[in-house]
Amino acid sequence: MRPTAKFSLSFGLVTIPVAAYNATDPTAAVSFVRIHTADGGRVRNQPVCSLEGTEVSPDEIGRGYRTDDDAVVPLTDDDLDALPLPTAKTLTILAFVAGGDIDPLQMGKGYYLGADGPAAAKPYALLRDTMERHQRVGLGKIALHGRETLAMIRPVAAVLVMQVLLWPHQIRPMTGVLPEGEVKVAANEVRAAETLMDSFGELSEDDVHDHYREALEEIVAAKLAHREPAFEAGEERPAGQVHDLMAALQDSVRAAQRARGETEGTEGADGTAGSGGGARPAGRTATRTAPRKSTAARKTAERQPAKRAAAGTAKGGTAAKKSAAAKRTGTKGAGTKATGSGKGAEKTAGTARGKAAAKQTTGRGRKAG
Repeated sequence: MRPTAKFSLSFGLVTIPVAAYNATDPTAAVSFVRIHTADGGRVRNQPVCSLEGTEVSPDEIGRGYRTDDDAVVPLTDDDLDALPLPTAKTLTILAFVAGGDIDPLQMGKGYYLGADGPAAAKPYALLRDTMERHQRVGLGKIALHGRETLAMIRPVAAVLVMQVLLWPHQIRPMTGVLPEGEVKVAANEVRAAETLMDSFGELSEDDVHDHYREALEEIVAAKLAHREPAFEAGEERPAGQVHDLMAALQDSVRAAQRARGETEGTEGADGTAGSGGGARPAGRTATRTAPRKSTAARKTAERQPAKRAAAGTAKGGTAAKKSAAAKRTGTKGAGTKATGSGKGAEKTAGTARGKAAAKQTTGRGRKAG
C-alpha cells in the first residue's frame, strides 16, 4: 500500500512520525456507471469551464473558495501550506477518553497509521500499548486534503488506526424524527423483546458476506450468456405492518428456535414463548416445564381409582349408607364429649395448680419478712 499522507503524531513531548494508509477499499463496493438508455453509451462527467464552455484538462484544474456573496477566490497549494495551523503537519492528541464517549454519527473515513522510520517504532508501540491497557482513545485535530478535521486514534490489534470525525455542528438535530406523542411500552412487551434478543445467535461468516454483490454478478453473467440467472431459493420473510406486537415477538422467538433446531418452549405468564419471569431462552423453560406436566398426570391417574371406588360404594344401598352414617355420627359425638371432658379436666387441674403456687409464694414472702 502507498501512504496517502505523512505527518507527526504528538503525544505530550513525544513525537511519532507516521504514514497514513487508506483502511477501506472503495472499489470493493458495488458501483454503477451512467449510460444512455437509448443506445447504451456511457454518460461521462466532463469538467467544463463555465465561462468558456470548453473542456478543461486535469492539470488546469485548481481550488477556489466560494464566499457568501457567491464570489470565488482562487487558492493555491502554497496558500494552504502557509496557514498558521500546527495541525497542518502534526496531529496533537488533546485528550484521552473512553471509546464509548464518541458518537458513532461522527465517525468518518479510517486510516491505518504506520511508524514512519525505525526511530518511530518504540514510541509508536508505547502509545499503542498504553491506550490498549487503559482502554482509551486519543482525540486530536489534523489537516488532511486542505481542510482541518477532528480525528480519533485507537489501537486495533497491533496497529494504530486514525478515524476522521465530523465536527459537532455537522451532525443534524433530531427535530421531526422522533414519533409524535408519548409512546408507552408495557413491561411484558419489554420482556418479550428481551427474550427475542436472547434467541439471536452470534454472527457467522455467512452473515457478513456480501451476497448482494454475488447476486449482481450472476445477473451480469447471465445477461452476457443470454440465459436466465440461477439463484438459490431462499426463505421469504413476511412483510407488512405489525398489528399485534406481542404475537409478532412470540412468532419471532419460535422462528429463531426452529432455525437453531431447538425445542420450542411453552408460553409464559406474559405470553412469551418460554420467557418465564425474565429473559431466558425458551428451550430451557420447556425442559423445566415437562416434569411438572408428568407429575400432574400421575396425580390425575391416582385420583381415578378413588373416584371409581366411590362410585361403587354409592351403589351399595341405602341401608348401608344409613348404618355407616350412624356409626360416623356416634363416633364424632363421643369424640366431641371426650374432648370437652378433657378440656374441663385440664382447666380444673390448671386452676388447682395456680392456687397452690400462689399459697407457696405467699408463704415465702411472709418468711422473708
